[in-house]
Amino acid sequence: MTRALIIGGGVAGTITAIALHEAGHEPVVFEAYTHDSEGVGAFLTLAVNGLDALLPLGLKDVVRSAGFDSPRMSIGLGNGTRLAEFPLGGALPDGTVSQTVLRSDLYVALRDEAARRGIRVEYGKRLIGANQTNTHVTADFSDGSHADGDLLIGADGLRSRVRTIIDPDAPSPRYVPLLNTGGFAEGLDLPDKPGVLNMVFGKRVFFCHVVSTDGRVWWFANPARKTEPTAAELITLAGEKLRAELLHLVARDRTPAAEIIRATREIYPAWPTYDFPTVPVWHRGRMVIIGDAAHATSPAAGQGASMAIEDAVTLGKCLRDVPDIERALSTYESLRRERVEAVVAAGKRNGEQKVIGPVGRVVRDFFIKRAFAKPSDEDPNAFMWNHRIDWNEKVAV
Repeated sequence: MTRALIIGGGVAGTITAIALHEAGHEPVVFEAYTHDSEGVGAFLTLAVNGLDALLPLGLKDVVRSAGFDSPRMSIGLGNGTRLAEFPLGGALPDGTVSQTVLRSDLYVALRDEAARRGIRVEYGKRLIGANQTNTHVTADFSDGSHADGDLLIGADGLRSRVRTIIDPDAPSPRYVPLLNTGGFAEGLDLPDKPGVLNMVFGKRVFFCHVVSTDGRVWWFANPARKTEPTAAELITLAGEKLRAELLHLVARDRTPAAEIIRATREIYPAWPTYDFPTVPVWHRGRMVIIGDAAHATSPAAGQGASMAIEDAVTLGKCLRDVPDIERALSTYESLRRERVEAVVAAGKRNGEQKVIGPVGRVVRDFFIKRAFAKPSDEDPNAFMWNHRIDWNEKVAV
């Protein structure tokens, strides 16, 4: 039995722990925060490829219980034109479709399931360093404690400490010139079907809303910012100042965006968008990175959580089927790198449609309308959600 030290107790780390436990190993999760992440974070849509990867781990229904079905997407323009409505990523054979879920609720569902399976999680463990030999790894934490294991897995996100331990020359995240914000509006009676993601390329800002099964309106917006904002600038752009800016950005759009923003009690503080075009080194010896630590993608891909899930399941399979740890980690990278870099590139392309000036907007809207007037037989994004992982198939080295 392999003892795996998993750095990071978010979605990626928790699912990795469950996958390794299912594969017969002993995972231990180390979370930097002194408490769990209940109540923290916005919402996300989990694509069917991520849900399918959860099935053999017994987690698909756990995740579905935390969210609501999002089977379709509507695309429109700021002038009020609705161009098309179509399935969002297809469906699994049992009828399962994409799920929209609060990140916090997803985390809680996974945390509780990990606890039910007896997986140990330690809080207040911020990694500061790690050393390895030919036979084991030692992790050092800021509280002066240490942990020994057979391998170390960095599921510690965009600012991963494990990534820089593995490769001190690792690149920094690339700023994508968009901010993210959003919230939940109450007391509205919109004519939209519940679960349909209504995405609008507005005259000044990209805006999306979805009516949940309880009647609240979940929404997000992507204000463009050419230069990366500092932490101080983000602090000042919050609360009513952020609400006023968003209302200004949607004022010229003939959509319910302004009504939704006004009906939102608390708007999420804005945060920047980042991605990684490529991270040259994913593993060294007995240490490896997964999820956002290895390949953060723009939210425009709609695949961040699903990529982390696919990573976790693939890594679990490799460590189950390949007896040598270093070879297992190399096999994991060979199975994942090409796919995730293609997803990151697709997210970048999708996001670029949101960062356009007035002249570019006219051209963009023209081509969007033409694209939906004569849709292609092949969806360029289909490769993302059509991907499937067979847990029972033995990994070929």
